[in-house]
Amino acid sequence: MKASLPYKYITAVKSGKQYVVFDFKDSEGKRKRKWVSTGLPEKCTKKALSEAVEKIVTEFEEERAKSKVAILNSGNAGDDNDTASNQELSAFFSEWLTAIKPNVARTTLQCYKRIMERFLKYLNEKYPSITLDRMTYVPIQAFLNYKMDQGLKGSSIKQYYLAIHSAFAWAVKMELVEQHPMDKMVVPRAERHEAVFYNEDELNELFEVFKGHKLELIVHIAAYYGLRRCEILGLKWDSIDFKKKTISIERKVVSDYDENGDPKLFVETRLKTNSTRRTLPLIPHIEEMLLEKRKMDKHYKKLGGKEYSTEFDGFVCVDPFGKLISPNTVTHDFHEVIKKHDMKMLRFHDLRHSCASLLLANDIPMKAIQEWLGHATFNITANLYSHLEYNAKVASAETIARVLGGDKNEKPADEEKKSEGSEPDAPKKRGRKKKNETAQDTSQLTAV
Repeated sequence: MKASLPYKYITAVKSGKQYVVFDFKDSEGKRKRKWVSTGLPEKCTKKALSEAVEKIVTEFEEERAKSKVAILNSGNAGDDNDTASNQELSAFFSEWLTAIKPNVARTTLQCYKRIMERFLKYLNEKYPSITLDRMTYVPIQAFLNYKMDQGLKGSSIKQYYLAIHSAFAWAVKMELVEQHPMDKMVVPRAERHEAVFYNEDELNELFEVFKGHKLELIVHIAAYYGLRRCEILGLKWDSIDFKKKTISIERKVVSDYDENGDPKLFVETRLKTNSTRRTLPLIPHIEEMLLEKRKMDKHYKKLGGKEYSTEFDGFVCVDPFGKLISPNTVTHDFHEVIKKHDMKMLRFHDLRHSCASLLLANDIPMKAIQEWLGHATFNITANLYSHLEYNAKVASAETIARVLGGDKNEKPADEEKKSEGSEPDAPKKRGRKKKNETAQDTSQLTAV
């Protein structure tokens, strides 16, 4: 935004094209909006977009200089001449989603769309005549309460709150409303997430039931590396260096709909955070499975001939026909297999927690686990797994008992001196017992 100018503008994408959207007031003080096409596709270079925007802004300024009344009707199909006083919320949310699309991840945009669809459905039933300028915190609070009554967890309610808040924050920024309608609301408290996970025995049982299944390699990678589902599906053979023994997380695969409304898999190189892009050591067990998978892929490709799909050529997680396994397939098949074998029910994503719990149980520092899992901050890792860090608690208990007294295994000072005098060659006892073996209930996964 250019706050020093008598108008504001942003770049936005509509129908695969880049636009410059001007927000200004006419001579009567009415708020107006004008969409101007740059003529560039959604995917273009920053330099080309910058040059096009600069040219359009210059022309817009020249028009304003020639006349005090800004030209509103440019003839573009994307023009929105509604004032903030009577703009329908459906139009506003659509405009907001279009504006933020270039700057958010596809999965984030999907989440926002679903939330806004549910919010609008509720408003249409309970507050059918409400417009942007009449929006207050009351309908929003009522909607969140309604979702809570439906059984939605606090963490999900907070996601709803943040999405709706972001939309109206954009409205304030664009001066469509003077005050944020949610200023008087309190952020819903999200309950602490207690991670569900498998221990070593349960993971070994899981590996057994997935033997020969198309998800076998995916399940092993999830358990050994704690990768997210989208990260595993985004692995390509060029991400694996068999000479240097490394595996790199560089892209992800997400499911969405194309312009025709048909489901489609999208490969993205923009990951969740900078820390998500990481290179990890290639574990020998996974290396063996990958080499076998590559060998079988070559066999299936030769066997399939022209019928073998090459759309996702070079990706690791393809089926015998060359088609990339979808995120929805991973979720569905994983659930079906563990249900069939009467195993403890958990989500595929909980294999990530299983990996973390095994690392913690074997004294791997929390900071190292953060880097292994690719969390953006140390706090995320600590908040999720600090309650599992039992060994550290045992060490703390032993230390405080030794310092303040109460350690039954520690001899009194005078008795220890006598012992030292009678056995000069015996090693001095430190008074600390071995680590509590109960901390090994979830022992280390051999290869991690």
